Amino acid sequence: MKLLPEKADGTDMAVTGVSRRSLTIVLPAYNEEALIARTLDQVRDYLIGIEDRYEWEILAINDGSRDRTGEILDGYAAADERIRALHHHTNFNLGQALRYAFSNARGDYTIVLDSDLSYGPEHIGLLADAIVESHAKVVIASPYVKGGKVTAVPWFREKLSRWANRLLSMSAKGHFSTLTGMVRAYDTVFLQKLNLKAWDFEINTEIIYKAQVLRALIIEVPAHLDWSEQLEVPERGSSIRVMRGILGQGFSSFLFRPFVYFIAPGLIVLVAALYSLGWAGWHTFQELLNVPPGAESSFSAAVARAYALSPHSFLVGGIALLVSIQLVSLGIISAQQKRYFEESFHLGTSVLSNTIQWREDRVRR
Repeated sequence: MKLLPEKADGTDMAVTGVSRRSLTIVLPAYNEEALIARTLDQVRDYLIGIEDRYEWEILAINDGSRDRTGEILDGYAAADERIRALHHHTNFNLGQALRYAFSNARGDYTIVLDSDLSYGPEHIGLLADAIVESHAKVVIASPYVKGGKVTAVPWFREKLSRWANRLLSMSAKGHFSTLTGMVRAYDTVFLQKLNLKAWDFEINTEIIYKAQVLRALIIEVPAHLDWSEQLEVPERGSSIRVMRGILGQGFSSFLFRPFVYFIAPGLIVLVAALYSLGWAGWHTFQELLNVPPGAESSFSAAVARAYALSPHSFLVGGIALLVSIQLVSLGIISAQQKRYFEESFHLGTSVLSNTIQWREDRVRR
């Protein structure tokens, strides 16, 4: 099979054949000497088995590995023109590695896999078939959706991942069960127009957020997350850094609905403020009824007596009221800022899309 071709001007092109679509399989790798050869063998063998339906290329990104990962990738690339190896001289983290890969992808669809194959190579066909049949822009491989499965993942990490995804799901529209996962299929043309900025694991939630801003169709398919083979290679220098990634993705829920993080606490504090101030107001009213008729400054005297009964009600209520007003105000401001960003991003993406189309039309002429 020939390598996926390029445009006449030398830039990458997604090839859409009459009977077959083309796939770019992205494998980011950092210090994966212990297993990268096995991964490439398994992925290549699987792709050969489905090449009656899909043309393909493997795009391996060596993200500044300090071991022999880069050397191994270059060896495979030299032996098979359908395998390309791209290198960072230093470790730039996952986000930069994926952006590098996305900008160099030539297939109609881009599929990202973990370099340790915690999602087996059979997920390539699963994701490819799903995105072709559904015409979605993003297809997520989810072990937590109905029909999904998790094997040999340490209990604590699995629970942490599930709860991080639930937190994100509550913030994001669509109620997806897996927003932190990297294993996905993308429409390559759509993906290359997203103008991504994240440098690490947060790129996965950034993609979903920006795809939602553009009203793109996103679906999930059941997947099998299996760490059986990964746990058999204890000497590997993995780039996964699961704990830091999961915790970071938990905070990414702020990206979807930042105003919730201000308004919800603000309303809770407001309830506490109203309770305290309500108690103070009621007792002030009771004391006001007990002030002798004709007494001077009867209201002030009633307030003073109520304050003497419970000074903390006045202090706590007043401070809580100010805090709640500040939080709700920040929530409103963040909601406005989010709306402005979404409108600006949508406009910028439209301009970029039109510019790319204009350049392609000039090339054809």
